[in-house]
Amino acid sequence: MSEDLAAAEVAAEQAFVDRVHTRLEESARAARELAREGHDRGRLGHEGGLVERDAMVHHAARRIAELDAAHEGLVFGRLDLRADTPAGEGGPRYVGRIGLRDEHRDSLLVDWRAPAAAVFYQATAAEPAGVVRRRVLRSSGRTVEGVEDELLDPTAPGAEELPVMGEGALMAQLSRARDRSMHSIVATIQAEQDRAIRAPVKGVVSISGGPGTGKTVVALHRAAYLLYSDRRRYETGGVLVVGPSGVFMRYIERVLPSLGETAVALRSLGEVVDGVRAERHDEPTVAEVKGSARMADVLVRLSRRQAPGSPGEFSVYYYDNRLRLDRGTLGRVRRQLMGQGRRNRQLSRVAGALIEALWRQVRSDRGRERGRPQFVDDMLSNDAFVDFAAAWWPPLSAHDVLGWLRDPDLLASVANGTLSDEEQRLLEKSWSSPGTSGTGMSIEDVPLLDELRYALGDVPAPADEADDLLTAAEGGIDLAELTTASDREYAPSGRAWSPPTGSIEDDAFAHVLVDEAQDLSPMQWRMVGRRGRTATWTVVGDPAQSSWPVPAEADAARAAALEKKVVHSFHLSTNYRNSAEIYAHAAAYAERVGLDADLPTAVRSTGVDPVVLTGVDDLQATTRSVVADLAARVDGTVGIVVPSARHSDVNRWLAGWTELADDAPGARQAAETGRTSSEDRVAVLTGLETKGLEFDAIAVVAPDEIEAESATGRATLYVVLTRATQLLTTISG
Repeated sequence: MSEDLAAAEVAAEQAFVDRVHTRLEESARAARELAREGHDRGRLGHEGGLVERDAMVHHAARRIAELDAAHEGLVFGRLDLRADTPAGEGGPRYVGRIGLRDEHRDSLLVDWRAPAAAVFYQATAAEPAGVVRRRVLRSSGRTVEGVEDELLDPTAPGAEELPVMGEGALMAQLSRARDRSMHSIVATIQAEQDRAIRAPVKGVVSISGGPGTGKTVVALHRAAYLLYSDRRRYETGGVLVVGPSGVFMRYIERVLPSLGETAVALRSLGEVVDGVRAERHDEPTVAEVKGSARMADVLVRLSRRQAPGSPGEFSVYYYDNRLRLDRGTLGRVRRQLMGQGRRNRQLSRVAGALIEALWRQVRSDRGRERGRPQFVDDMLSNDAFVDFAAAWWPPLSAHDVLGWLRDPDLLASVANGTLSDEEQRLLEKSWSSPGTSGTGMSIEDVPLLDELRYALGDVPAPADEADDLLTAAEGGIDLAELTTASDREYAPSGRAWSPPTGSIEDDAFAHVLVDEAQDLSPMQWRMVGRRGRTATWTVVGDPAQSSWPVPAEADAARAAALEKKVVHSFHLSTNYRNSAEIYAHAAAYAERVGLDADLPTAVRSTGVDPVVLTGVDDLQATTRSVVADLAARVDGTVGIVVPSARHSDVNRWLAGWTELADDAPGARQAAETGRTSSEDRVAVLTGLETKGLEFDAIAVVAPDEIEAESATGRATLYVVLTRATQLLTTISG
């Protein structure tokens, strides 16, 4: 292929891309004009004008956001279809991030999610589906830099006249350097990936596959596809994307906006509950206890306990009668109230139930002659009774109740028979002192908090209390007289816990996407399941990478969360991330340690084998040298993966590491080619934090210690060994 012909092909595609961008700008101006017109409608002075304003402004704002997000790689695909078919009569079909029509309302650009674009991903040489040539445009901003072609039907009329250029779009994409964010694969989606993206809407789509098969990015593209196919449902109900860590969520946060979709909530497992953000993990032994399904039973018992420090009895003298609420009577009232629903929802019934228990004790003629309505009024005007009712049944927040477990005796009373003495000791230690990595809840505490939220019910908001009247006999009392702040004595000191701000009624989503699903504990499945009771689901995972030590227990919790919804399963079999050399090393480790790993086929070879350094005397000096060398040899990111116990030490070792890069092998060449070895390309992570991430180069420090950190340490190390795309070095003492 001559350079002149290649330049001519690029110039022709550039002309079309320029035309599309011109049309994009016209559409953006029209959307802004619609927004201005909508605001003008709001000045008409009647309700109809306000409704029209809201509708027009909302539509315009959504369209403007969609158009703004589409600039990068707006046009990425072209299909040359058989001219002897109706589909091919209109000339080439271009595929892009959004759909656009020209000034005559004819299709100019087909949205990648539209049915008309499906053949771009599904056509193969064996089954070309009417496609003669498939072309991918490589662009930077508005500039077309090159094209990559596949001739799928060389026997079609006119096929011999079509130039075929490039070495393949997928391989070009796989070879590029990584940065700190995941990017969309909208231009290079493969057929097996496309089938999962366009799967039936109802039920659960389960996407499995080994490392590097694109499970995460395929799931995110499916979320974009669902929003396109049924926007009203999924924008109104919301899409929740749950990932393993804050690091992971920051890594994927640009994918959906780059596809024009912003109506999505991205939350790590420590952020699923509104108003709560946890970033640290408990030690594996503690995490195993907190994540066990048995904790649900413990927390149900806890939610039914009387608040510590609340009064245990009450008495009042009433017209020749001494009326008592002793522990037995109060126990019966408490069980009666608990049987009617969540604890906080019974606040409006508390005084009525207590008054009824007292009225049954009135025996004197004078008391009975006054009648029950007067008795109710007398009790409700009795300050001692009102104070007792408020203190005996206070509104309880989930974070306060969870804090009660700092008391070893109370913990034992609700956990005996369910948790062993050693497990109780681990919990007591966990909740009695701040975590070593800072104050605040652990990620494993968040599902426990959520469990209590649902067991207790929402705490009434102060603004609602005046409207929530307590019915007692035929009379009533303002609940505001009975609600006081709950006893904070048992809230863990020194722990920056924040109570949830949202209502449990607001937790439901229309679609829930769970990534790294194999790592969720039973309690985390219960938490996520509450958000998707009426939702469709996308569940992504690889059992061989699981960090949860009791898979059967997690599988049962997952089945309960999905509530027997129909499951559509898709398995991805090609490793696009790792070089063949790196994945062969990781696969050999998996087989050596007995992991039942799904071993996909790596499609790319670099000719560079992983480097294994053993018997290292000076771990610090060697780590600094290796990191500097890796950063000088790759354009993109470098990950340093360390045991949790060494995280702070390795960060300290690498302070000022960039000075070393100037003297490292390949550093001069890196500088001459414009590459940088600045610290923003380098991240120090624990094994668990690497879940779902990828780097151009990885240095694994003390892999034997990563393996020994937990019962699932071998699976964690296997994950670590599959994070690199180009270079891998392990460093052992």
